[in-house]
Amino acid sequence: MCAVKLEDILDKKNGLYQLANRLNWDYLTSELGPYYAEGPGRPEIPVRVIVGLHYLKYLENESDEIVVQKFCENPYWQYFCGMETFQHRLPCHPTTLVKWRKKIGEKGVEKLLSHTIDTAKRMALLTEDLLKNVNVDTTVQEKAITFPTDAKLCHRMRIKLIAAAKKRKIELRQTYVRVGKKASIMQARYAHAKQMKRSRKEFKKIRNYLGRVTRDIQRKADMVNDYELSFLLSQAEQLLKQEKKTPNKLYSLHAPEAECIAKGKAHKHYEFGCKVSIVTTCKVPWVLSIKAHHDNPYDGATLKESLDQAELHSKVKIQQAFADKAYRGKEHHPSDVNVYISGKKNLPLSLKKLLKGRSGIEPIIGHLKQEHRLNRNHLLGKIGDKINAVLAGCGFNLRKILNCIKLEQIVLA
Repeated sequence: MCAVKLEDILDKKNGLYQLANRLNWDYLTSELGPYYAEGPGRPEIPVRVIVGLHYLKYLENESDEIVVQKFCENPYWQYFCGMETFQHRLPCHPTTLVKWRKKIGEKGVEKLLSHTIDTAKRMALLTEDLLKNVNVDTTVQEKAITFPTDAKLCHRMRIKLIAAAKKRKIELRQTYVRVGKKASIMQARYAHAKQMKRSRKEFKKIRNYLGRVTRDIQRKADMVNDYELSFLLSQAEQLLKQEKKTPNKLYSLHAPEAECIAKGKAHKHYEFGCKVSIVTTCKVPWVLSIKAHHDNPYDGATLKESLDQAELHSKVKIQQAFADKAYRGKEHHPSDVNVYISGKKNLPLSLKKLLKGRSGIEPIIGHLKQEHRLNRNHLLGKIGDKINAVLAGCGFNLRKILNCIKLEQIVLA
């Protein structure tokens, strides 16, 4: 019996069906094909399948595991990924998405973002005039970590060191498992009750226990060619040395790249992650550039790099950029772009309207965070921060195209 093709049973007016036909998959295959390795071994997953899964992941705000599972349940998702007939098996293991992201890196996912912009231009949703004026702003992409406290970090660090020593059959003088757990619980209770003197006393115990375990391992371990143990011991030494106002503190053991950033928010004084700069069009919101920056740079210092990336994606020269007062400082402004800062007086009416509309980038940031996975990054390392930010921009642009297709269907109906 012949299998029924998906295109024969799906609703051709469906937005995702039409979006699949409007994306240039041949271009993506030619651009991302060089990242694939040739030779013996298991065949690579087709480019359209792996790119389609990433587009759907950030379009629908799903995890790697869920997007692969839902692929088997949704025929429209299968058609979007290039399947001709309905599939009952998973397209790939979820870890394949992780390996593919590592393989293509930041430069590869930027091609996915530029392709969404090219698609909008082909559909006449994004004209050249719109691309000449942009809004610029920064936000914080938080890492998937709990709120860091020195007591909690020291307690967790001691547990990790004990596990590493047990794995290497290093016999420790004492592990402090029982008293360490008790001190951690009591420190949290005293801190909650605002009994800070008692809380500090328990924290001192926790740090002493960590110091004793660390020195015991250093005496007994052979750390030659043992990168994992050396890295754990260096983290432990950093925790033992850092104080409240120590610069470049360690805020997470599994994500040491996380930084503490204060943006002046009333409801959230400190955010732990990295800074992300975003460039969007003024009148009709499209994400042209989105880039993660580490070491918490000054907003103005990120302006030129962000605008250059936006021009590379849109292939149009930017003439005017509108930003808030965090971008003050003409030494950071590109010489070939007119940069207007909020609060500037004596402007023509046309520029005054554009500058007033600069705040329109704020709801875009809200959508990126709440609907496209920019709010909490689960990808590993600094490269994970960069990749997650760019793919969030892809998800926003795809949602915009999908909404335009649905609106077009309503008008035609």
